[in-house]
Amino acid sequence: MIVFPNAKINLGLNIVRKRPDGYHDIETVFYPIPFCDALEVVPAQATTFCQSGIPVNLPAEKNLVMKALAKLQVHYEIPQLAIHLMKAIPFGAGIGGGSADAAFMLRLLRDVAKLPIENARLEQLASELGADCAFFIRDVPAFATGIGDQLEPVALDLSDYYLCLVKPEVAVSTAEAYAEAKPCKPTKSLKELVQLPVREWKNAVVNDFEASVFPKYPEIAEVKERMYAAGAVYAAMSGSGSSVFGIFEAPTDLKASFSGYFVWEGRLK
Repeated sequence: MIVFPNAKINLGLNIVRKRPDGYHDIETVFYPIPFCDALEVVPAQATTFCQSGIPVNLPAEKNLVMKALAKLQVHYEIPQLAIHLMKAIPFGAGIGGGSADAAFMLRLLRDVAKLPIENARLEQLASELGADCAFFIRDVPAFATGIGDQLEPVALDLSDYYLCLVKPEVAVSTAEAYAEAKPCKPTKSLKELVQLPVREWKNAVVNDFEASVFPKYPEIAEVKERMYAAGAVYAAMSGSGSSVFGIFEAPTDLKASFSGYFVWEGRLK
């Protein structure tokens, strides 16, 4: 059985407050995008794991796919499987590639082992693997609060638009990004702001991480500026970076414009 874990983008991100436990409460809107890894499991005599595509310099047991398996094995009997992950979504991009792999593995194991688990329980297990893992269980546009694990479906359809996603060759530490950020409760909820016409998002929908990340990594800020110069109706950094996306009203062909960077282009769903 094979599934295709997809990435996501953050449509705005407000850092609301720092919590007593050291984490931060946020507000963001997660939107799934059709840029995918591939994850396959087949029955086997013994459980094995292999990975291809973008190299993952981790021992197998540290991979989020295998952590998802271990999480379910605590509670359920899981058959022996040969597991293959093909990585296409880059790391450190702020688009949830590893989280998607973990959540899709939970969903896949539920189907393969015919486990009696409702989505709400699967979301709980997913959130124990990572703050945004729970989003990928239902994988529909969602308004997220808490540390990104409290989800509420949001009516949002961007299927008339096209996406260009660019990741510069820089890495932004999430811990560093939070350390430099200045929490502030927004005056208007992102849940309401994303209901505005997309052309009005530029001056309304913001990612608070940009204020601290852009001065330290001007290369990322430049990508955003170039997205608007190329005709984007909205552009922003996703999550804590380092990728930047532009939303366009027509198909793009910007790979040559961002030579040396990772670029993905396609229609939104």
